[in-house]
Amino acid sequence: MPIFEYQCQQCGQRVAKLQKLSDAPLRTCPSCAAEALNKLISVPGFRLKGGGWYETDFKSGPKKNLAAPECGGQGGCAGCPVGD
Repeated sequence: MPIFEYQCQQCGQRVAKLQKLSDAPLRTCPSCAAEALNKLISVPGFRLKGGGWYETDFKSGPKKNLAAPECGGQGGCAGCPVGD
């Protein structure tokens, strides 16, 4: 799923939201509750989650676990995607 960015025309707050392409655009600002969110045009962002991606599946030797979190998948390390 892509990550979309929005900006509120009322308060200027920026919001990033993981959404399906088929989801309706957000309208209500989570900061000021105004119906003033506009979708921004930005660099595409997405998350490769789970097995089956090049980073985790097609490496060998010491590089095999390059994408593994430092905590070993237990969560708790800074910026850890485990538990999201």
